[in-house]
Amino acid sequence: MPEWPRLAFDSRDAGCDLGSGMPMPASRPLALRLLALVLAAGCLAGAPPAFAAAGEDKPAEDAEDCLSCHKTVEEVDDVELVVDEAAWARTVHGSARVECLDCHADADGDPHTGVKAVTRCRDCHRAEVDGVRTSVHARSDGPLPAKKHPRCASCHGKIHAMAPRSDIASPVHPTRLPETCGSCHADPQLAAEAGVKLVQPIAAYNASVHARALAAGADAATCSSCHGSHDIRAATDEQSSVNHGNVAATCGACHTEIAATFAASVHGRAAARRIGEAPTCTDCHGEHRILGPADQGSPVFATNIPKMTCGRCHGDVRLTEKFALKATAVTAFADSFHGLAGRAGNRSVANCASCHGVHDILPSSDPRSHVHPDNLAATCGSCHPGAGTTFAIGAVHTVASDPASAHPAVFWVRLGYRWLICLVIGAMLAHNALDLQRKARSPLARPVRPSAERRLRMPAGLRFAHALVVASVSILVWSGFALTYPDHWWATPLLAWEGRIAVRGLLHRGAALVLLAACAFHLGHLAIDRRTRACIAAMRPRRDDLRELRERLRWHLGLRADMPRSPALGYAEKVEYLALVWGIIIMAVSGFLLWFSTWTLTHLPSWVSELASVVHFYEAVLATLAIVVWHFYFVIFDPLVYPMDSAWITGREAPGRMLERRESLIAPTTEPARDP
Repeated sequence: MPEWPRLAFDSRDAGCDLGSGMPMPASRPLALRLLALVLAAGCLAGAPPAFAAAGEDKPAEDAEDCLSCHKTVEEVDDVELVVDEAAWARTVHGSARVECLDCHADADGDPHTGVKAVTRCRDCHRAEVDGVRTSVHARSDGPLPAKKHPRCASCHGKIHAMAPRSDIASPVHPTRLPETCGSCHADPQLAAEAGVKLVQPIAAYNASVHARALAAGADAATCSSCHGSHDIRAATDEQSSVNHGNVAATCGACHTEIAATFAASVHGRAAARRIGEAPTCTDCHGEHRILGPADQGSPVFATNIPKMTCGRCHGDVRLTEKFALKATAVTAFADSFHGLAGRAGNRSVANCASCHGVHDILPSSDPRSHVHPDNLAATCGSCHPGAGTTFAIGAVHTVASDPASAHPAVFWVRLGYRWLICLVIGAMLAHNALDLQRKARSPLARPVRPSAERRLRMPAGLRFAHALVVASVSILVWSGFALTYPDHWWATPLLAWEGRIAVRGLLHRGAALVLLAACAFHLGHLAIDRRTRACIAAMRPRRDDLRELRERLRWHLGLRADMPRSPALGYAEKVEYLALVWGIIIMAVSGFLLWFSTWTLTHLPSWVSELASVVHFYEAVLATLAIVVWHFYFVIFDPLVYPMDSAWITGREAPGRMLERRESLIAPTTEPARDP
């Protein structure tokens, strides 16, 4: 064993000699010989039997003899040599009746000449000092010189005022230990010199749940609880209490039941086999800044678990390949209803731990696992009572774009919708681009007519229903895409209250009810108004619509000189109205399946919910794009009505639109048309 660096006691830095036992030179100053009195004060809260025995062998007047000179500066001419008798009596060694000569064995002459050595801390605290010898603090091969190594008094305090650990005045009292360790570990310069890479561990600990509990008077973990007191080793040392393989046992000293549960889990068994990638307590909870699960900054806070904790390993391609884990689990969850709600700050929605467990995580093949096929109904039923009672719950964490993962119906419907959107919206864009360029090349002079002389296009009932549709669809689009893309800017205004109330969901469902109310009003209006029924009846597709489209395209392409006249309700209006009816039916059915998920999971296979989610999303994309590309063009950007067709406000047809109509929507009268 290499020789321990000599840490000889110096009265000015309150150190202790933990070294080789070499005698002190006689030339050392008197202060050094006297203050060696408490070299044994290094480590224990109370004096060992060796001290008591030594004290009994000494005459009681030893201290009195010494203090006859060392109690005033006038006698010793050095403030460092003054000993407060009352303070000394309260110290851990003074209360144990350790006498001056127990430590200053050769200081029995007057004057103190020929004193060659003092008793070292190791003479009575052998186990503790031997522990320090093997600790990271005593590394002889480290970057710090020996004179900067911590000594007994560095932690336990001034020699003649060394209080027991139970005394709040002691530097090693639990409430003061972070401050004591922080005298070095919170010093960036010293940490840099020592090669310590961890930045500000004391500040992190002071913010932790342990520090707050300690401040409140509870018995909580401190630095020494995890790292040890004297035999403190680097985390890379397999004997260290904070070595990866030993962390669970270290935390288990306080969290006994949790440690036993974790040890039986898939993660605990892997950690016990010294698999370096296996997560242990600190991987999920943090190291020094350990926060409670109710703290939003904690990695185990409900909304942080998928990304900050579980996702850190299960979303790592290298780890999923190495251990044959499901590579799509994190991505699939993030895009699911639960994942999207959690990303937006919803604390009540299910996260990874809700289904897989917290410390008792087991593989799905284990009959005890929460996600074993036989247990899925109970697991899902904790939030969705009755789930899986009619149909077995199928595969989870599926990706709709993966044919090997998703249900065939989900995969093919998704693929079909993507092609449908591309074809339909592409055709609309091409049609409108041709129409715009033709009207721009051959501008038509729009007639100027008073509103009362223009054709009545939208009676009051239709305008009211249209207003409800405009308001509800606008909110549906905003809140719906905010639900799907919570990380984007348009969702930000709705996320301010998400932690307390699910604003996006409430707005979305409320707007859906308004849209359904508009449909109900429209049906009632049709039932009582003959002219409105005649108008909607004209929405039925006819063979003439194909001829109208053909002639319109011929004009767009320059194959026809004059602009063809359209009927009062042409193919453009029919496509839009029928698409609206179809879209509302699809969105309502899929939306209700998602809204009433407990009923869906109870009475239908689980893949139906996934199918409803895919249909609802892609139909929303198709409807939104159709409104922007098709409807907005004809009511805003069409040169015949630009900057806006005001029929939805006044009910009267725009003057420019009259140029392309060959008949009135409502039969003209000899008097100006009036709203019904």
